[in-house]
Amino acid sequence: SVMGMAWSFFNPVLMLAVYTFVFSVVFKARWGVGGEETKASFAILLFVGMIVHGLFAECANRAPGLILSNVNYVKKVVFPLEILPWVAMGSALFHAAISLVVLLAAQLILNHSLPWAAVFFPVVMLPLLLATMGAAWFLAAIGVYLRDVSQTVGIITTVLLFMSPIFYPISALPEKYRIWLHLNPLTFIIEEGRKTLVFGQMPDWSGWGIYMIVSVAIAWMGFWWFQKTRKGFADVL
Repeated sequence: SVMGMAWSFFNPVLMLAVYTFVFSVVFKARWGVGGEETKASFAILLFVGMIVHGLFAECANRAPGLILSNVNYVKKVVFPLEILPWVAMGSALFHAAISLVVLLAAQLILNHSLPWAAVFFPVVMLPLLLATMGAAWFLAAIGVYLRDVSQTVGIITTVLLFMSPIFYPISALPEKYRIWLHLNPLTFIIEEGRKTLVFGQMPDWSGWGIYMIVSVAIAWMGFWWFQKTRKGFADVL
């Protein structure tokens, strides 16, 4: 506990260093962005994907246990249980913000400048936040009735780590497999995040609009499911 909030800084930096060493030194992975590609540029591209996946994974992994770890709020007091996933989201956003500061600082040191399009990164992330909240409400509710959900979600988030374009570009896959990668809900956000944070390009607003509509629907359905099933929480717990 002496380290306090510093752990939020050291954890992503340590994981970034490990992944960069393994993939760029051991496996000699290359991104193929043109020009002389350094380990630092590879690390920055990788870090964007880690920020996006980390935010989703933290919320999803915590969600199934949110109600189970706050039994007193269910049984003894009148408490708006629907805000518990927002608490998990707030924690994940804080860690993502720390990682984003580290990323921008690294770019400033290495490139002596920041892409102007980086201001659009929070907008790019907005659909993912809504979709993640919908998933968190759903998982928090179903986790009360099915206790094994937490183990299943952990497996899924690990699979998504390697089935998202985090350690490799989409172009590295054969054409017949790319459609499956695009079905991954994290792929679009990771790619658009790199556009804004690394390459200084505007997001794909048409794709963002479609993603936003789907995310709003997911958030609404997740909240509806939570409110529908919360009546049985006290009896099950």
